Order: sequence, then C-alpha cells, then structure tokens
Amino acid sequence: MLNTQCSIIREQFPILATEVYGRPLAYLDNAATTQKPRCVVEAERDQYYTANANVHRGVHYLSQQATDLLEQARVRVASFINAPSEQEIIFTRGTTEAVNLVASSYGQLLKEGDEVIISEMEHHSNIVPWQLLRDRRGIVLKVIPFCDDGILDLNAYKALFTDRTRMVSITHVSNVLGTVNPVQEMIRVAHSHGVPVLVDAAQSVPHFRVDVQQLDCDFLAFSGHKVYGPTGIGALYGRSALLEQMPPYQGGGEMISTVSFDRTTFEDIPYKFEAGTPNYVGAHALAVALDYIDEIGLDNIADYESRLTRYATERLSAIPDLRIFGNTPGKGAVISFLVGDIHHLDMGTLLDRLGIAVRTGHHCAQLIMTHYGVEGMVRASFSFYNTEAEIDALAEGIIRVAKMLQK
Repeated sequence: MLNTQCSIIREQFPILATEVYGRPLAYLDNAATTQKPRCVVEAERDQYYTANANVHRGVHYLSQQATDLLEQARVRVASFINAPSEQEIIFTRGTTEAVNLVASSYGQLLKEGDEVIISEMEHHSNIVPWQLLRDRRGIVLKVIPFCDDGILDLNAYKALFTDRTRMVSITHVSNVLGTVNPVQEMIRVAHSHGVPVLVDAAQSVPHFRVDVQQLDCDFLAFSGHKVYGPTGIGALYGRSALLEQMPPYQGGGEMISTVSFDRTTFEDIPYKFEAGTPNYVGAHALAVALDYIDEIGLDNIADYESRLTRYATERLSAIPDLRIFGNTPGKGAVISFLVGDIHHLDMGTLLDRLGIAVRTGHHCAQLIMTHYGVEGMVRASFSFYNTEAEIDALAEGIIRVAKMLQK
C-alpha cells in the first residue's frame, strides 16, 4: 500500500526535497531522529499563535485552552500504547529522562545489594542511570549477554534472577542490531519472580504497534522525536500502583499539593512527576504526530519497513567485504555494517558527499562495539518515507567509496 503512496507521503516532509552537495538527500538516519510532517510543525506554530499560556495555573481562557490540549495529548498517548489510564502517562523530555526518572525514583526504594538486570545491547541511556544508582545506593548490576547473531541469551537471563532481583530494564529493539527482543516472554519470566520490568521502546513505538497491556510491562518509555514528533518531549508509562509508591523525581512547581517550611505534600500521579512548566506545546504536537501515524496505519508501516529492510539487506549483502551486524529474523528497520578495513567515519563522510545521510560511531552503545571488537559501525535506518531508490543509492555509494578507499 505505501509503495503507491510514498510520493504523496514524502510531500508531507519538505526536508526530504533538500539537496546535499548538489545531490538529492537520502535521509537514512531515522533511528537517531525522524523528520517531521507538515501537520506536526504547523501544530506547534498554531498553538504558539493561538493557545500559548502556562498550563494548570490560570483561570483565563488561554491557560484553559493550553491545559485542555496538554491533557488531550496525555489521553492520546495513553490510547496509542493502550495504557489503562491517562494518569499512568508522565510527560518527559524523552526516553533518556524517562529511564532516569525510574532509576532515580524507584531506585530510592532499593537497598544495598539489590539487583537490577539489564542487557549487553542496551543504549547508554539504559545503562548509565543504573550505574549512577549503583554508585549511590550500592545496588548490583547484572547483564544479559547476546550471541554474535544479535539474539539475547534467554537461558542466561533466567539464571540471573535471585531473591535480591528488584528490576529488569530492557530495550525492545536494539538501535544498532535491529534485534526485536522477546520482551513479552522476558516480562513473564520476571513477573514469575515478582520483579517489575521497564521497556525502552524508543526504537519500537515508531515502527510497529506496542500495547503495554498485552506486553504486561510495568514501565515503558519512548521519545517524541523518533516517532515524527518534536524534540524535547517523550512519555513514560508506569503502573499506577508502582508510581504511587515512588517518591518524586524532581521538586518545584506543579507537582505540589501544599508547601510549608515544615512539610510539603505532593500531587497525585502523574503530576507528582512533572515538576515545573511542561513542554505543553511539544505534547500537543506529539499527539498530532501519533494521529498522523495512525492515519497511515502502524500495520502498513511495519509491513513496508520490513520489506524495505529485507531489500536493503539483500543489496548490501551482495557488496564484497561488507559485514552486517545483527541478523535476527524479523529485525527492525536498522542495518549496521562495516566494509573491509574502511573506517566507519571515512565511509560515512564520503557517503554524505553523495547526499546519503547515515550514522557513524558507537551509536551510544559502546558495549555492542566491545562485543564485536570494533570501534564503531556505519548505520542505515529506515522509515516509511524511504524508498528502494534510496537503498540503491546507498548500495552504489558504498561500492564507490569502497573502490576509493580499499587497499
């Protein structure tokens, strides 16, 4: 379906018409951030022009309008991931802040020697917050290894649980390998031990349907800018029973009920975790982005991107000396690779001169690089607005660069 509509869809993303060094842009860095459709940009602009006022604090018309849009956005996010209640949706700056919120707040309930399980394929934002907690409270971090094909070792995972395990925090889809982890099964295992699970869904929510009730997860985080929304906005879903137990993450305005010099009482969830003026315009624009995605259809997006990723895998696999990292069945719309002894930065820089935008480096996942014994990789990541012609340009560009640089 999207094959026939791709040109119409691309018209909604003006930046895709950009020329780079006199060549048409092939934007293949969607795992880092996605481009924004006109409706999202216009939603931000229009709110600043027509409904801009601080939320929850004013009785005047503009404040009421802005508050209504913010709370409608909360309902929209809850609906998008099928959360039981919009009160279980906390607006954050993105996945990184959401993970930090859980690590800092839920982490205050942990004691020295308590254990948190993460995996070897995590983004740094799902490693460093737990390391900071370890340094503050003396918790123990346990790591699930993965095999060279990019599959987590589930037997090793099951063996990590003890009577001191207090949390599992796991990525849904690897931003480097594209591995779609079996989080529903992993959650079932954790719950059999009475352990809650946080899912980093930054790389899954934009690509296929994610249902927190079906997964039965306890927390789930995603970023607006990866799902065609603005930067600086994201969401954390949390079970109300857990959120109510957790202390505030930050203090200030909005999250208080009463303040005296002797004692402060806090608002109910979700406001207890939303100190200060929120990004209410960003939240509204995020809701518009989610509407746009639903209009296209997540099932259509998943099908199209799957076919595009298979096509890219076939094209790139045919290139001599090209090595793809992560070859799991049904992988996400990401291909990370190296060609012979060509440095990833050299490859990425020369592809850019051909108008092809890819990512180079460790992709905030240095432990994956360590696993494979490399310094970095080149990553191409795809969206429903990408085309087979752009994949062809990537393959031809890699071949051209390889001829220039290989010894």
